[in-house]
Amino acid sequence: MTSEFAGKRVLITGAASGFGKLLSENLSAQGAELVLGDIDDVRLRDVATSLTGADRFVRCDVSQEEDVKALCALARDTFGGLDLAVNNAGFAPPMKSLLETSEEEFDRCYSVNAKGVFFGMKHQIPLMLDQGGAILNVASVAGLSAAPKLSAYAASKHAVVGLTRTAAVEFARRNVRINAVCPFFSPTPLMTESGFADREDFLAAGVPMKRLGEPVEIVETMLSLLRPANSYLTGQAIAVDGGVLAL
Repeated sequence: MTSEFAGKRVLITGAASGFGKLLSENLSAQGAELVLGDIDDVRLRDVATSLTGADRFVRCDVSQEEDVKALCALARDTFGGLDLAVNNAGFAPPMKSLLETSEEEFDRCYSVNAKGVFFGMKHQIPLMLDQGGAILNVASVAGLSAAPKLSAYAASKHAVVGLTRTAAVEFARRNVRINAVCPFFSPTPLMTESGFADREDFLAAGVPMKRLGEPVEIVETMLSLLRPANSYLTGQAIAVDGGVLAL
């Protein structure tokens, strides 16, 4: 059976590790054509060359509009447009009280998490207007509820949800679907390299399923939201959280 993603033109940020890497591998295996971006150009090259060839990736700091514009230009020049885009790149500071959070940490969260999604959609949507498409923004459960010890991160992820819903309404008539996936903590490099690994048991204790979600489980939801057949779903922020928000 031919995959729904076969031949689809896909752009993914934060593609060098975590959700972005797994998603890239999955979509490539299903026949999608990929353009990848990440700030870690060493890891990115390894991923891109193994899946799609060295001509389909570019170092991209999503907090810099010119970088995002260049990544989207690569998709335009390579494919002539886009069918799917995933704004996955993110930043998480160490857990600490709001009173201990620095302006630099707050600004970094907003620059990567919120502005990165804003810049992404700003330059991705024009590549979809002729034929329609779907954009998936990676938010967080912290964008749907309180996140003690993560005030800057929570604020930026609430912004992602707001941007997602607003853009979805603006472009619904042009058949551009825009949704957000909102995972709870999952053991990706973003989590482990930010110092959350030693809190895994503590975090899992608050989950009704009593465990954290595996990255592959989050990616399965991402794929579902991107499926062309899922054509009436837009403007949604879908929690993948083991039941946390049901409490």
